[in-house]
Amino acid sequence: MSQANHSFFHKPSYAPTMTLAMAQQRAQFINRIRQFFIERHVLEVQTPLLSQAGNTDTFLQSVAAQVTYQDKPRTYYLHTSPEFAMKRVLASWQVPIYQICPVFRDNEIGIRHNIEFTMLEWYQPNYSLADMASEVGALLEVLYGYPIVMNHYRYVDAFMDFVGIHPLTASLSALQAVAEDKGLLGFDFNSEASCATDSEQDRRQSWLDLLFSHAVEPNLGHDLPTLIVEYPPATAALAKTALDKEGNEIAKRFELYIKGVEIANAYDELADGQALRERFEKDNQLRERHQLPPMPIDEHLITASDELIPCSGIAVGIDRLLMVITGASSLEEVICFPSGLA
Repeated sequence: MSQANHSFFHKPSYAPTMTLAMAQQRAQFINRIRQFFIERHVLEVQTPLLSQAGNTDTFLQSVAAQVTYQDKPRTYYLHTSPEFAMKRVLASWQVPIYQICPVFRDNEIGIRHNIEFTMLEWYQPNYSLADMASEVGALLEVLYGYPIVMNHYRYVDAFMDFVGIHPLTASLSALQAVAEDKGLLGFDFNSEASCATDSEQDRRQSWLDLLFSHAVEPNLGHDLPTLIVEYPPATAALAKTALDKEGNEIAKRFELYIKGVEIANAYDELADGQALRERFEKDNQLRERHQLPPMPIDEHLITASDELIPCSGIAVGIDRLLMVITGASSLEEVICFPSGLA
């Protein structure tokens, strides 16, 4: 057998997991995204990957980096999203902006996860969530190459359809019983230890997250790209809250699902520095209860939030979106080197 044939059948251990053909497709994919924003007069920006502040979200772990700054050792963090820095830019310039960049989330490995991945994030001043949803649909049409119809699905309705109980009014015991009925064993958010630390709202949200990820998400977006809207208030993060048509408090955000995969997350952005500080401080309290280190709060973002004009923003997982559009079965097929081979 010739060396050429031998190389064809046996890929070298150093080789990328992505084929050359997919790399070319990926390059065209990202080029179409850039062209989409150029035509809409959205400014491309580049913000630092390293920050003195970290993400306080209890279930998002930042990658720490030890640096030397002015001859002194410092701990910085690789950003989990460019959100914080982009909002500082938006508060100053008040123009539409977007960014395509690598982001980092520790301990995330799997067919849909990687410690380092590529994110598209953009912000539109004076956009409602409905405006942002329309723009997402327009971008999908460019990337798919044909007209797209999106399904809008309330979190409450999706939960009731696939889990069978109302997520905003069900009791803790009812949520636990349904989880056990669906075979989701090994989780006990109502344990004595948990009850001693987490509030009832935190325990309820833990059960909701478990049920949604296992019983609802796999069913979403198979016929049409699906926007899940009106999430529980505990998931608001940096989004505003409001009341739904039944009078329940909900987060003003949506998530995009395609073929059972979460692709994007959008907020009607909170522009209230004090409220943001309170959320970050609560996050850090939860982190300590879960034996996680508290994260430094981004004071620049707190200050900028009071100057933030009304806007909506969205983060899109580029690798996942390319994966579902091309029919790839894992992220390894659409990136050069997964974290285990980097």
